[in-house]
Amino acid sequence: MKDNKTILIFGAGKIGRSFIGQLFGQSGYNVVFCDIDQDLINELNQRESYQVVIKAKTEETILVENVRAVSGLDRNAVIKEVVKASIMAVSVGKNALEKIIPAIAEGLKQRQELTPNRPLDIIIAENMRAAGEFIRSRLIELLPKNYPLNKLVGLVETSIGKMVPSMTDEDLKNDPLLIFAEPYNTLILDKLAFKGAIPKVRGFSPKKNMQAWVDRKAFIHNLGHATAAYVGNFYHPEEKYIFEVLAEKKILDLTRKTMLQAAEILVSYYPDDFTFNDLEEHTDDLLIRFQNQALKDTVFRVGQDLPRKLGIDDRFAGIIQLAQKKQLKYDRILNAMAHGFFFGRTDEQGSLNTQNQRFLQTLKDKGVKKTLTTLCEFHPERNRDLLNELEILYSNLAEKKNLIRNINIS
Repeated sequence: MKDNKTILIFGAGKIGRSFIGQLFGQSGYNVVFCDIDQDLINELNQRESYQVVIKAKTEETILVENVRAVSGLDRNAVIKEVVKASIMAVSVGKNALEKIIPAIAEGLKQRQELTPNRPLDIIIAENMRAAGEFIRSRLIELLPKNYPLNKLVGLVETSIGKMVPSMTDEDLKNDPLLIFAEPYNTLILDKLAFKGAIPKVRGFSPKKNMQAWVDRKAFIHNLGHATAAYVGNFYHPEEKYIFEVLAEKKILDLTRKTMLQAAEILVSYYPDDFTFNDLEEHTDDLLIRFQNQALKDTVFRVGQDLPRKLGIDDRFAGIIQLAQKKQLKYDRILNAMAHGFFFGRTDEQGSLNTQNQRFLQTLKDKGVKKTLTTLCEFHPERNRDLLNELEILYSNLAEKKNLIRNINIS
């Protein structure tokens, strides 16, 4: 490998390889992945490169070079990489994040002993709100009391807008390292969180008010994507891909209007960051991206994991609570969320996602309120009005679903 700056990326999955690794690799960095998939680690170390196929009308293949990998199960190897890294990124998911923080903390401790006062910025490429605060609180518990965390460690939150579809076994048969992605390549990140110099990486878009951009991602992009999946599935359970359900004008219009209602709410909270026209343009750009046929993004992938996506702080209920605080309209968002209760979509093998199965079984056995309070962190008193509204909508949609089913049978 070249004697360049090095990024250590925890997670050699979709975002780690197709986005973070690609951006830094193309900007001259050595790329070191930390993962627990030993076959993947072996392939990366053997080839020292991988390919990203950009899925659009015209395909493009990007070769990411100067790559190696270490096992996340080899604690000493991980610690050594943390000590040496120029910058770090994490893209592993909330559950795995908890498991990697102890090794990161030990690496930071040894780094300070060997090269005192050398900052390390950690790019947080996670699909969770307040991820930076979560990592900070755990590091405080694990590091020595005199470790200057706020001075040396930049916890750089991001807004990940890149869409990376699931790949079939057939796609991976000839090249297990191959990864597909859309052309969009902008990484929005917190300008004020860096402790070192902001890296000169093409595609970086640093922002001062990061919360506004995190909320834009959650409450316009994520909300719109899930709306298309849930409403599309409700009316067209036979369609496999997101672009297929959005081909119907009724569903496209409903999705757009839902996203624009969320945009109105966001503008009321972030008038210095967004205008309604800004967010309307963003919405229309997203809808074009959602309809990218080359991406072959499935309704199943976009809608799966109901306990999280219908959770109290996630894409639907999160923005509804913001609307409630300012007494703004949220009827379209509420309607889209309620369609999620009917998302019994299976994967290509005919299997329900485990989380979806648990959600739908609880819904069947115990009803809307019990499901949302036990699985989605709704509070029975604090969120009483929202629970009542969703229960009524669910009942109305169930009648509508039966009517559609009866018409189709006859």
